[in-house]
Amino acid sequence: MSLDARLLEILACPEDKGPLFYFEDESSLYNPRLKRRYAIKDNIPIMLIDDAETVDDAEAARLVAKAETDGVSPTFSA
Repeated sequence: MSLDARLLEILACPEDKGPLFYFEDESSLYNPRLKRRYAIKDNIPIMLIDDAETVDDAEAARLVAKAETDGVSPTFSA
């Protein structure tokens, strides 16, 4: 099940307040500016900075490429 479109329009990174990429197939939201991934569990985004995963450069590149390839848009325009 995917996140509600209205929720995605307002979701932002809790640290830099910027937009995120939503990867439904990976149950995550990703901030490319901070290289930080937020998990989604039971359709609830876990938007706690301390619970986020900081990804390495290779994973960051993969996620950005995936967003481009899959046509994933940011949650909102900054």
